[in-house]
Amino acid sequence: MEKPSLDELRIDRTAHAAPAARRRLWLTLVSLLLAVGVGAWLFFRPPTIAVVTARAQAAAAAGEAHTVLNASGYVVARREATVSSKVTGKVVEVLIQEGMEVEDGQVLARLDDSNVRASLRIAEANLATARAALVEINARLDEARKQLGRVQSLQDREIASAAEFDRAEAEVKSLAARLELQREQIKVAEAEVGAGQQHLEDMVIRAPFAGVATAKNAQPGEMISPMSAGGSFTRTGIGTLVDMSSLEIEVDVNESFIQRVHPAQPVEATLDAYPEWRIPCQVIAVIPTADRQKATVKVRIRFAQLDPRILPQMAVRVAFKGAPGDAASTGVTVPKAALRKTAGRDVVWVVRDGRLEPRAVSVGFLGDQQATLASGVAAGEAVVVAGPAELLAGARASVKQP
Repeated sequence: MEKPSLDELRIDRTAHAAPAARRRLWLTLVSLLLAVGVGAWLFFRPPTIAVVTARAQAAAAAGEAHTVLNASGYVVARREATVSSKVTGKVVEVLIQEGMEVEDGQVLARLDDSNVRASLRIAEANLATARAALVEINARLDEARKQLGRVQSLQDREIASAAEFDRAEAEVKSLAARLELQREQIKVAEAEVGAGQQHLEDMVIRAPFAGVATAKNAQPGEMISPMSAGGSFTRTGIGTLVDMSSLEIEVDVNESFIQRVHPAQPVEATLDAYPEWRIPCQVIAVIPTADRQKATVKVRIRFAQLDPRILPQMAVRVAFKGAPGDAASTGVTVPKAALRKTAGRDVVWVVRDGRLEPRAVSVGFLGDQQATLASGVAAGEAVVVAGPAELLAGARASVKQP
């Protein structure tokens, strides 16, 4: 029997090494597949897109008036005047201050009238002279008529000659003609006195209507003239007077939307100075002409009731109201910027659960700033109003503050 050799006593490890190598190979392959999968997910996952959103609002309830058009303009006065003089003169007194209330016909200023008064005194003296001359001529005419009567009596008795009668008759006719001339001269003198008095009255500047002084443009010692004198220091007005009872609103409406405005249409106005104050108003008229430079049409709007807080030249925003119950009074309203076109259809992008979702919508009414949607979006949903031109459905949305 042979004894085992030393080689036979060695442990054979090759049988155990093969399974361990296969396990390491599989682990390596699985790790590579996981790395590739994670890399592919990171590469192909939807990107995060930064957007600005706004909440969809419920449109006006049934029976309520809704806004069909928004516009902006200014408060203006229909009666506003820069009060000036009828003649050129030097200002000696100004009786108004800014913010002062004045009555119709109240004295606002006075001009230097020394020369006018001197001319008036001359005209009055001429009138007095003319009237005195009339009395003299009238007395002489009475005497001439008596003399003519006496000559006529003597001629009837053939005591006076025909020549004496003719001279007496001519004297009467001459004095009668002078009397008529003097009466006309008196009328001329009276007219001159009247003109002088009117000229004197023109030295006093009065309010043409009741209102409030909004500007004081002249001071005592300055020259004032009804016409502008280029390159000189002559004023053209004492001050500006505004009739506060004539305040109204003027707005420029884009001519593309003017068909939505009509006389007597209800309007809600908001002054920039009082943004929480809603002022009821009404359209007075649509001015029948357009501004081709701005492509707008002017619209006049009256206040339902005036208030001391309303001042000329205040900036104002107005909302033209439509009839209740039409298509624009149902659905939801969203900013006009939320509307996009995709394949010719109106689309609104909504942020839902942090991801972008496109919605096909039906537009019921399109205004200047707002759009009313009949379907596609519910009230309270967040719609995208600003973001990249191309949005990706399902992409994560990072909402930024507007």
